[in-house]
Amino acid sequence: MSIEEIQNEIIEEFSMFDCGEDSGDSWTAKYEHLIEMAKELPAMDEKFKTEENIVRGCQSRVWLHAYQEKGNLKFLADSDALVTKGLVALMVRVLSDHKPSDISKAELFFIEKIGLREHLSPTRSNGLLAMIKQMKLYGLAFHQKQMD
Repeated sequence: MSIEEIQNEIIEEFSMFDCGEDSGDSWTAKYEHLIEMAKELPAMDEKFKTEENIVRGCQSRVWLHAYQEKGNLKFLADSDALVTKGLVALMVRVLSDHKPSDISKAELFFIEKIGLREHLSPTRSNGLLAMIKQMKLYGLAFHQKQMD
């Protein structure tokens, strides 16, 4: 599945929780869905929870590890806060297992479409942007490595 197809799948998934015009109930359900995603995120081996893998700019601690397998970039992630872990799980779902060049230039339209940006606190929003930036930087770095 392409990055675009996964984003469309997520938009469809989150639209199931819509209860009308900007309903607070729909956002409660969407946060619960994020928490479920956090619980389903595969456990990250403790050896990857290093200072080097901490995402800077997140209020909570978020670890992000990237590695390449069969030409695709894969991500392992974890966080010490449940909603933040749900956000990183969402990003892993969208960007993991794609070509590094596709990750570095991905247009992440789903964040706006599901209303995430406007419903996150400023600190969580900054953290999400920091995660995206880090994942795209990994994409760029691994793409560059392939070109060398």
